[in-house]
Amino acid sequence: MVPYQQLGVKELEEVYDGLMAQYKEFQAKNLKLDMSRGKPDAHQLGFADAMLDTVSSAAGAISQSGVDCRNYGCLDGLPEVKQMMADMLEVTPDEIIVGGNSSLNLMFDAVSRAMILGVYGSDKPWCKEPVIKFLCPVPGYDRHFAITQHFGIQMVNIDMTPDGPDMDQVEDCVNNDPAVKGIWCVPKYSNPTGAVYSKETVERFSRLRPAARDFRIFWDNAYCVHRIYDEDVPLTNLFELLKKNGKADMLFLFGSTSKISYAGGGLAAMAGSRNNIELTKKQLSIQTIGYDKISQLMHARYFKNFDGIKAHMQLHADAVRPKFQLVDRILTQELDGLEIGRWTKPMGGYFISFDTLENCAKRTVSLCKEAGVVMTPAGASFPYGIDPYDRNIRIAPTFPGIEELELAARLFCLCVKLAAVEYYLTVSV
Repeated sequence: MVPYQQLGVKELEEVYDGLMAQYKEFQAKNLKLDMSRGKPDAHQLGFADAMLDTVSSAAGAISQSGVDCRNYGCLDGLPEVKQMMADMLEVTPDEIIVGGNSSLNLMFDAVSRAMILGVYGSDKPWCKEPVIKFLCPVPGYDRHFAITQHFGIQMVNIDMTPDGPDMDQVEDCVNNDPAVKGIWCVPKYSNPTGAVYSKETVERFSRLRPAARDFRIFWDNAYCVHRIYDEDVPLTNLFELLKKNGKADMLFLFGSTSKISYAGGGLAAMAGSRNNIELTKKQLSIQTIGYDKISQLMHARYFKNFDGIKAHMQLHADAVRPKFQLVDRILTQELDGLEIGRWTKPMGGYFISFDTLENCAKRTVSLCKEAGVVMTPAGASFPYGIDPYDRNIRIAPTFPGIEELELAARLFCLCVKLAAVEYYLTVSV
């Protein structure tokens, strides 16, 4: 295919007419497809349905460790569940708290407590500082950015590379600006690029010398077991490196089973140094007497241990792999050679990150919506919803059925083409 950039105005107009005819055919289908969020489909959710049978009046509610899960107590989680989640996040059981169903909730609460009370080692609550800044690798996770925006924290864009955040930028900000209190990280199969932080990147994180003594790395390892292919890409253990460097308090680590068991009924966990965990437990004891231990009991009985989780994740990998392969195949068939888009080919996680030509992402998403396919809003993967180049779009392939996904992917490619031709026609005038 000839790159659009090499076409003259008349050729571009002819291409546009042909594309618009195809687009009207899609509009006539009255599609109602959703690729806006990274959700498991109903088939995936069904993988864990046997979990619902593990708790009954016959089976009882006494855990393996002897806890009556109907009652109060175990603020930081059932011992067997703490062990399972600790193994998943590569920490020890005394370094972890198992909370409710949402790691996002735990992250929100961690920021909230820091704002109101400070963190371990703080001179004062963050809210008493004249300016608070968070570093935000972009493109990144929109809900992270929503938390910091909610609390009025100034967000600073950090460029993402295939190896993780641009560490020259990170080091310059963290080591020299005392207003920088934190950084958001999805270190393995990042949202939305699918990048896995390299060994060098993680090592440079461990060597940070923050100007703020209460600086925290929010290490959201949401996709640590969410591989798509048989090969799992390893992630260097930042927590162990920080311990060796005497900086263990710098890390807040998060994870969950939200897309392992049930998206709305999994288990979430927060891990960190003993100093961080003991302070968090003290603060949580005012907020709650304990999280839902019946759900914890179900997970413990169903998965039994981390090996059970790993075996279960093979089912998810087999389910989502054909969808990622389908989208990549269609993107390649439709766009390769036109030089109007580039995309990631993740080894795990839930997303494909797509970059259009500059100034074309919003138009592409708008065209999709007008033809019946809802995408994540353009710019959502940047703080304040502002992509300075208007080019990044997050593709979420997991929720639609395979036939719907093919329709949505082909329409998406058509909209990318239309937006690109419109752009070149505009700049050619």
